[in-house]
Amino acid sequence: MLVSGVFEPLFYLLSIGVGIGSLVGRVIGPGGYPIGFTSFVAPALLATSAMNGAVMDSTFNVFFRLKYAKLYDSALATPMSSGDIALGEIGWALIRGGLYAVSFLVVMLAMGLVHSPWAVLALPAALLIGFGFAGAGMAATTFMSSWQHFEFVTLATLPMFLFSTTFYPLGVYPRGIQIVVECTPLFQGVTLMRGLTLGAVGPGLLWPVLYLAVMGVAGLALAGHRISRLLLR
Repeated sequence: MLVSGVFEPLFYLLSIGVGIGSLVGRVIGPGGYPIGFTSFVAPALLATSAMNGAVMDSTFNVFFRLKYAKLYDSALATPMSSGDIALGEIGWALIRGGLYAVSFLVVMLAMGLVHSPWAVLALPAALLIGFGFAGAGMAATTFMSSWQHFEFVTLATLPMFLFSTTFYPLGVYPRGIQIVVECTPLFQGVTLMRGLTLGAVGPGLLWPVLYLAVMGVAGLALAGHRISRLLLR
């Protein structure tokens, strides 16, 4: 799964960013000036890679440990608390998401898709995206009772991947749809990544940072509370 998480966004970049990009040409970037389509897509795929790594570990793996391996029951027999468990799981999800992000950043650098020194903050930004999604993913997993419920995970992440301005600008949508897209966490992550890698840095990027940080903290708190209720009642 680690290998697929690294190569999946790379294949998207090569097929869509490079392949279709040769037909699309240039698009308007976050700074209001035209950029190559591949440079537009690459930071969005970086944000998606961080999301996928975090979601994978904080949902499927957590569910198995919670419902089948009973790992958390054993952990709670030690001085560890439910909050410690949630923090540890989210920490590992961040490590996985970080590995995906580092691999993809290396590819972007090799292909000349990094256009600003602000890109040094892309890795911390990827970890922040992973933190937001890992917290929300683990919290949601504590409400699941069967594997079939993971269809809702795909139902949430796949539309975000396709429509959170990953492949085309926000302006192609009617205003009503734009508002919905702007409320999604992946859109916030994509906005943050594009701003850093393309040099469109300003006070407006503080909103995605706050959004993702609050999302992660809220998810972490809820996951710890839910594990305590499920296993210590």
